[in-house]
Amino acid sequence: MDKFEFLRKELDELKEKGTYNTIRVLESAQGPWVTINGRKMLNLCANNYLGLITNEEVKSAAIEGVKNFGVGAGAVRTIAGTLILHEELEKKLAEFKHAEAVILLQSGILANIATIPLIVQEGDLIFSDELNHASIIDGCRLSKATIVRYKHLDMDDLKAKLEDYKDYNVRKLIVTDGVFSMDGDIAPLPQIVEIAEKYGAITMVDDAHGEGVLGDHGRGIVDYFHLEGKVDIDVGTLSKAFGVIGGYVAGSKTLIEYMKQRARPFLFSTPLSPADTSALIKVVEILSRDDSLVKKLWENGNYIKEQFKSYGFNIGHSQTPITPVIIGEEKTAMEFSKMLFEEGVFAQGIVFPTVPRGTARIRVMVSAAHTKEDLDFGVSKFVEIGRKLGVIR
Repeated sequence: MDKFEFLRKELDELKEKGTYNTIRVLESAQGPWVTINGRKMLNLCANNYLGLITNEEVKSAAIEGVKNFGVGAGAVRTIAGTLILHEELEKKLAEFKHAEAVILLQSGILANIATIPLIVQEGDLIFSDELNHASIIDGCRLSKATIVRYKHLDMDDLKAKLEDYKDYNVRKLIVTDGVFSMDGDIAPLPQIVEIAEKYGAITMVDDAHGEGVLGDHGRGIVDYFHLEGKVDIDVGTLSKAFGVIGGYVAGSKTLIEYMKQRARPFLFSTPLSPADTSALIKVVEILSRDDSLVKKLWENGNYIKEQFKSYGFNIGHSQTPITPVIIGEEKTAMEFSKMLFEEGVFAQGIVFPTVPRGTARIRVMVSAAHTKEDLDFGVSKFVEIGRKLGVIR
């Protein structure tokens, strides 16, 4: 008896629907071009926004971290695993974010899962954008608080929902992505803060795709909207624009002190390695002194958007370098991705449940490391295949 026959049936169903995801294996460093199956491919689907993964200063810092501290921390932070490197990175991140304090965690996902259940519990209320990231959703569920979803970016709906619950004498949390990763649109954070102040709610933003992208020198969405000190909880990831791994929470000294006493990933899991932590210290130093990579990222993002629009592609309403090329039908999107791959362009299809049914897409992710020639090559292949599949004329 195969106890997992039910999983085999579900896998077969995914393949039949055209939503089965083939996982590609990179045989080279992550960059604007990568090697897959022995072939050089234009990479248009990574989150390496600033190209820092292969930055020589960052690599050297990682090597020095290993030389000085070994390959691991050896314990959880609260026992014997807090290295001086971890505290240095937290201090530098707090300075970079203009925040009172920062706690370093093992990933952006764990930052959300660590934070939300500490802030609200059963009987409390969470007001969550309907398109929030899965890690926010998981954190909300773990909290056991009542989850009230408001329409995507709809401030009238958020206000109406809060009005419905205005007489509830419980903690209220408004949580949103900063940049929504599938569409590239930005949360209206000033209005969220204003509404939260009126109804006495705590504000939390997950800035995974805004870190290193939005704001002065890539300081993120809070800086972008000049809301330092007005957003209560600012969550970030260190694996996208920062190019390494990890997550953090920025906020008041009280919040961070409490998290260091009670946040479960902090208490029960070994922290970032010396190599990762040293690399991230160098990344923060680079971004603090120079914003040229951020400017180049936006230049490339704006350029490819203009090119796609000129050929008639539907690229939605992105406000960031994330560029969704919306195909619609799931099988077509996956076929489009497959044909791109055959032509030397690595750009994965995104289908349900990652995006709503009928909005399947190729999400194009440019980086500061791409050249104009790289982007022109990619667009030419999109146009060629788009015409073959009837996506554009």
